[in-house]
Amino acid sequence: MEHILDILKDRGFIAQTTFEDELYEQLKSPTVFYVGFDPTADSLHIGHYIPIMAMAHMQRAGHKPIALMGGGTAMIGDPSGKTDMRKMLSTESIDQNVECIKKQMSRFLDFSEGQAIIVNNADWLRNLNFIDFMRDIGSMFSVNKMLTAECYKARMASENGLSFLEFTYMLMQSYDFLELFHRYGCRLEMGGNDQWSNMLGGADLVRRKEQEKAFACTFQLLLTHDGRKMGKTEAGALWLDPEKTSPYNFYQYWRNVDDKDVEKCLALLTFLPMDEVRRLGALQGAELNEAKRVLAYEVTKLVHGEEAAVQAEAAAKALFSGGPAGGDIPTLTVTAAELAEDARVSTMLVRSGLCKSQSDARKQIEQNAVSLENEKVTDVAAVLSAEQIGTEGILLKKGKKGFCRVILG
Repeated sequence: MEHILDILKDRGFIAQTTFEDELYEQLKSPTVFYVGFDPTADSLHIGHYIPIMAMAHMQRAGHKPIALMGGGTAMIGDPSGKTDMRKMLSTESIDQNVECIKKQMSRFLDFSEGQAIIVNNADWLRNLNFIDFMRDIGSMFSVNKMLTAECYKARMASENGLSFLEFTYMLMQSYDFLELFHRYGCRLEMGGNDQWSNMLGGADLVRRKEQEKAFACTFQLLLTHDGRKMGKTEAGALWLDPEKTSPYNFYQYWRNVDDKDVEKCLALLTFLPMDEVRRLGALQGAELNEAKRVLAYEVTKLVHGEEAAVQAEAAAKALFSGGPAGGDIPTLTVTAAELAEDARVSTMLVRSGLCKSQSDARKQIEQNAVSLENEKVTDVAAVLSAEQIGTEGILLKKGKKGFCRVILG
């Protein structure tokens, strides 16, 4: 049977590992590992999907995942990749976000009979005694070494600098690993490559405090071929919650990825065998559209279920073939009172998420990129009437890829 690290490498997941030869030996036996998730929102987004898929591959290979909810660390905020201090969330907001994320995780991992578990670091972080913690854990960290971490260097060079609160984040995350080692025998932390410094701290803490083997392994971030972060849409992040990003919009995002990113996305975001991934990735010209269709369908099926994927695919086919716009097309419901207050097409573009702002909406109209059904909107002051919307709704389009059905409610 192929080694799980070789599987993850072949599919493009692995960025960095500690003690790689030792880790290969460790993973020849069932191993408990964990990935942390920051509950700063009430839904996971596509940036979380890479570690989730890696967790699923690891579980299929016989290893036990721990999904660690950061109910404690979220009260401090990870400075990694941020130019300013994160917004401080209330305990109630964090706990609510944790519960929402827990529900989403069960779609991707098997939690039956303890095969995977979800834990919350609030259970051990929120009631820590500061002096005891600093004597026991803080004494194990060198400030000089911490300041060489990229996440800290970048923040110290920023206008607002680095707060002491955030400076302690590495200690908190490292302590998580030690606590999970004590509670569950966890030997490996996995996560995004932007967490490398924090993860090194945790693995080193376990090795020094317990003289036991502990490892860190990071995954590549989901980037386009030219280095930009994937998952950014005009409406914001690409969420895994269907209420935040509809299955149709989710499907369309992957249907429209750049040709150069198709093979990488198929390898990272689906369970298709690598022979099939390479076959699809090698297609050229118009044939590559089939690879994009497979990518969009497979990822949507994994995230939203097969029925949603079928509906999204059917809706896309209907729209692009000029047929009836049914299926899972996003809808915007407006009331008669809302129409009376502001019925501008530009407002509908903003409310539907097709445009970021009124100025963006006006610009799109001026560039002849907006239409109602198949009729171009040329007047930036154009309005919609209840009669136009009718009982079946009216299809609002922006460019070739943006659609929303406006209905009366």
